[in-house]
Amino acid sequence: MAKKKNAVRTALLSALFTALLAPAAFAQDVLPIDLQTAIDKAFASHADIKKAEYSLDASRARYNAARESFGPKVTFSHSFGRSRYWDDELNARYQNQIGNSFSNSTGLSMPIFNLGLIAAEKQAKAGYQSSVLGEELAFIRLKQSVTDAYYALLAAIDAEKVCQQSVAALEDHLKNVKAQYDVGVVAKVDLLRSEVELTSAQQSLIKAENGHDIAEARLNNIMGIPHDTKLNPVEELGYTVYTETLPNCINYAMLHRLDLQQSALQVKAAEAALNGAKADWTPSVGGSLSNNWADGNWPGDKNSRWSAGISVNMTLFDSGITKSNVSAAKANLMTAKETYRQDTDNVQLDVRNCYFNLRESEKRISTTQVAVAKAEEDYHIAQVRYEAGVGTNTDVLDAQVALTTARNNFNTALYDYNTSKAALQTAMGVEARPEDYKYMTYGERYKATKAVYNSAAEKTESEKTLKETVKALEKARAERRKAAASAEKAEKKAK
Repeated sequence: MAKKKNAVRTALLSALFTALLAPAAFAQDVLPIDLQTAIDKAFASHADIKKAEYSLDASRARYNAARESFGPKVTFSHSFGRSRYWDDELNARYQNQIGNSFSNSTGLSMPIFNLGLIAAEKQAKAGYQSSVLGEELAFIRLKQSVTDAYYALLAAIDAEKVCQQSVAALEDHLKNVKAQYDVGVVAKVDLLRSEVELTSAQQSLIKAENGHDIAEARLNNIMGIPHDTKLNPVEELGYTVYTETLPNCINYAMLHRLDLQQSALQVKAAEAALNGAKADWTPSVGGSLSNNWADGNWPGDKNSRWSAGISVNMTLFDSGITKSNVSAAKANLMTAKETYRQDTDNVQLDVRNCYFNLRESEKRISTTQVAVAKAEEDYHIAQVRYEAGVGTNTDVLDAQVALTTARNNFNTALYDYNTSKAALQTAMGVEARPEDYKYMTYGERYKATKAVYNSAAEKTESEKTLKETVKALEKARAERRKAAASAEKAEKKAK
């Protein structure tokens, strides 16, 4: 009998442990995350980084092509022909013979002086240098995007916590009101008002939970991980003092802002384009070497003949085309210079705005922190007064609303401060690429891009969907045209 009881007890304990552990076993994995980890994940997988790297590859190839245009070019050609006279008398004289001809030619040519090629090389160099800056700029901008998304998630979590606190407080207050209503101490209007406020708080909690899910999915998307991954940030919105002065921030930005340096490169490119337009007014000099072979029998390697020469080409009159091109290039150069001047002003304004937003949110942190403490005290006093019968239900509910507002204002001030600091670093052009960033060869990047593209195409069935969509739209368009034609015929008959 004792053994039977022990067996039953063991079975019950096993069932209990299974029930307790089953939710944990089937719970979705939670990923601990901090800001730097989120940034590193985004740097490793985000398309903006890959596109910047491919853009740099293309610019480097164009620059190499422009430089290599000054080098020698070797050509080879082979031609074969058959011929016969049209005149019958000549054909009779030569017994209707069909003549064969084979020729081979090889040549070497090289520019000696060409201002157009020099200008094109300078333009390509400016484009390449701009792409080098653009690659680093992609890291800076992506870092800000990740930082904003990460802080948005922290803010969403804090907003959800505030709503949970509000719901819990109103539930406790509603229990107190019901207890007093049941004994006839308070009127039904207090009970109804408390229920309405609790329902409103629950609605706010639902919205906050949805905001949390959206912020989480957005950060997952930027990091390149599944959107339904549950994140557990190990950090909280906090406050660290920023000590830099505004003049120092502006001076740093003027030296390190990469898009401003890109604007300066646009001026150099425009200057090169102007020189390229003027090149049509100058002669171009080139040298060439060649050797030719010709024979009536294949492969045509007899009767060798060489030649060498220098050519000078210059346009003497082109009806004003070059003059117009030079005028257009001058205007483009002036536009580029005005753009650069405007960009310098915009950079200073951008830094100033971010700095002022930082200081403004910093001041709000201290004031809202005091407001939270006072609102908590006010809510506690209102509860005590209501329980003692000397306060009203409205006092408690108003105090709860004020406490929720104060907590949200404090969290918003922390969020604004941290995002303003990140925006200020971006506006200053602070470097973002880590020193230990793992570079990939072109082949590795190509394979990775091909893999993610094939995966995306497979998920969306892009080729099949494209054909079906185009076919359906074409059919609908044809039906609309047919209907319009029928309506037009009917209208004419009616007339």
